Amino acid sequence: MLNDLYRQTIIDHNKQRRNHYELQGEDVIKVHYKNPTCGDVMTLYTRLENNMIKDISFLGEGCSISMASSSMMTELIKGKSLEDVASLRINAEKLIRTGETAGLDLGDWLSLEGVHKLRARHNCALMPWQAYDKMLKTLNRME
Repeated sequence: MLNDLYRQTIIDHNKQRRNHYELQGEDVIKVHYKNPTCGDVMTLYTRLENNMIKDISFLGEGCSISMASSSMMTELIKGKSLEDVASLRINAEKLIRTGETAGLDLGDWLSLEGVHKLRARHNCALMPWQAYDKMLKTLNRME
């Protein structure tokens, strides 16, 4: 039953992607990311204010896991501090690599727990986080 709920959450986020638009403005950090293993692509748009994710969105095309993951990630981190997101990032990777869920507060992102069994799909699920990492590197170069 829980697997059905998780599957439904992934389907919902893939079909009705949250934050799936181009964020506009001079203060928006834009990074393009291509999954090296499968070719899924996304552009991540982030607006920061006082080390907080003021707004975040994405555009992309790819498999249901990568697109649902992107939708879930943007919902999860919007409004959070970069420090809090760093902790979420570590936990998200732990979930995908090991399947460990104990004590993790990742919202809908927990529905991707089963991906840990599908090693070839790890990069699909982690794609938005890898784009986020690239955004942080871009931010560091700007400072």
